[in-house]
Amino acid sequence: MVNDLVTFGLTALAGYFAIANPISSTPIFMALTAGEQAPVKRIIARNSVLTALIVVLIFSVAGKLIFEMFGITMGALRIAGGILVSIIGFQMLQGRSSAVQVPHQVEGEEPSPDILKAQLSVAVSPLGMPMIAGPGTIATAVGFSPHPGVLYTLVSITAFTAGAGGTYFMFMQAERIVRFLGDTNLTVVTRLMGLIVATIGVEMVLTGMGEAGRNFIQTFYAMPLPRPV
Repeated sequence: MVNDLVTFGLTALAGYFAIANPISSTPIFMALTAGEQAPVKRIIARNSVLTALIVVLIFSVAGKLIFEMFGITMGALRIAGGILVSIIGFQMLQGRSSAVQVPHQVEGEEPSPDILKAQLSVAVSPLGMPMIAGPGTIATAVGFSPHPGVLYTLVSITAFTAGAGGTYFMFMQAERIVRFLGDTNLTVVTRLMGLIVATIGVEMVLTGMGEAGRNFIQTFYAMPLPRPV
């Protein structure tokens, strides 16, 4: 029993880490929080990880029920997430930050509640979801949930929590990376990551369309044929 739980936990950890990929999320965090003050960046990093953790927790416990209740398919979720990611990537590619970042506060002044709210909203979307807890992560959480016993669900959530902790650590190192690169190199990296993010979004859309197409074909062939006259 213990060996099975350990094996399952390691499998879940590897799966979540490979899909969430904190290494690729860090440059995106750097681009979306460029120009923000250090305390705001820390709050954004914390809130994005907590948002992703809450999403995975919900779908680990009641993922299948949510999909059935709202009639959601994984293909549709991938398409919606891919469109959102593509829009963000296009903005980064044009050298513009996401609209949720503006306006910035004046250096040295305490931000107003409206400005702080606009700055922190980037933690929920796109960082928390769909970058960290994207369609692939949600599908993995739902896939791990059918295992018998509550212990397996707890192990799956614990595995994602460990991966989320690694993501938070990478985000906290972003400030050092920014200082190392400098403004000019950071602009180049931002545009390059914009291209990569847009490509990831398109890939998510194509994957979702493929899944939707396969489901349609399966449903079509499952329909009863009319009897010959």
